[in-house]
Amino acid sequence: MMDEIQKRILAEVADLHTVPEGAYNIRTNGKMAARNTTANIDIISKEDGSGIDIHIKPHTKNESVHIPVVLSESGLKELVYNDFYIGEGSDVVIVAGCGIDNCGSHDSEHDGIHRFYVGKNAKVKYVEKHYGSGSGAGKRILNPGTEVYMEEDSSMEMEMVQIKGVDSTDRRTKAELKTGASLVVRERLMTHGDQSAFSTYEVYLNGEGASTDVVSRSVARDTSYQKFDSRIIGNAPCSGHTECDAIIMDKARILAVPQLEANNLDAALIHEAAIGKIAGEQIIKLMTLGLTEEEAEEQIINGFLK
Repeated sequence: MMDEIQKRILAEVADLHTVPEGAYNIRTNGKMAARNTTANIDIISKEDGSGIDIHIKPHTKNESVHIPVVLSESGLKELVYNDFYIGEGSDVVIVAGCGIDNCGSHDSEHDGIHRFYVGKNAKVKYVEKHYGSGSGAGKRILNPGTEVYMEEDSSMEMEMVQIKGVDSTDRRTKAELKTGASLVVRERLMTHGDQSAFSTYEVYLNGEGASTDVVSRSVARDTSYQKFDSRIIGNAPCSGHTECDAIIMDKARILAVPQLEANNLDAALIHEAAIGKIAGEQIIKLMTLGLTEEEAEEQIINGFLK
């Protein structure tokens, strides 16, 4: 049974207000709290207890997997490995995410390593949300690692969201794409206070016609710090695009490092980066509609991060 704090965090990171339909594995404070499998999706605990294996049968359509993690004990630290085996021709949605509520004086930390093996012609939408809350002095630390291995003509869309309450995060994502595979990444991030966030994406386009589009939108407030490091390696006739679009406020700092490496004559790679403050005319326009300056800023930020 989960308490009210755990239920609230679960709603934040996985949009779950009731037990989800389909397959799920809910982890709270280092232990499995609930699990369900289906005829097409199996979830198996690793023998050493370090995580789970998720097996999705070939040609599974219109099914979902939820694997949220909730920490509400101060001082709890864990490292979890989750491996996804997505069968050929599948079309599925995977919802992950971690929320930490820390009301104590000790740091709480969750490091989750997710490895995706995406079968030929499979289609995956992956949503990962991070959230922190609690009034304690202890930090809320999340360090997600993601590895993606994509077979021919497969596609994957990744939505990576971290908007509130995480003191420190170091996100590292690596992907390898074969012929005709496509990877789209959409990161949305906001830091405030003295928080720090590091995002590293490394995509290898190894097959002819492989493509990727990695885009980050972020807002840095107060004295927080962000670093966005994106590297696309074109090893075949392929196409790649990476972009960082950031709003900087107060005394925050942002470093954007887009990198391209072309190892084939027909590798078409593009990068863009833009960092700036909110335009004054945008605020003035909203203030003429009756909003305060603070309300106008929040409206602009909310629209930017959608």
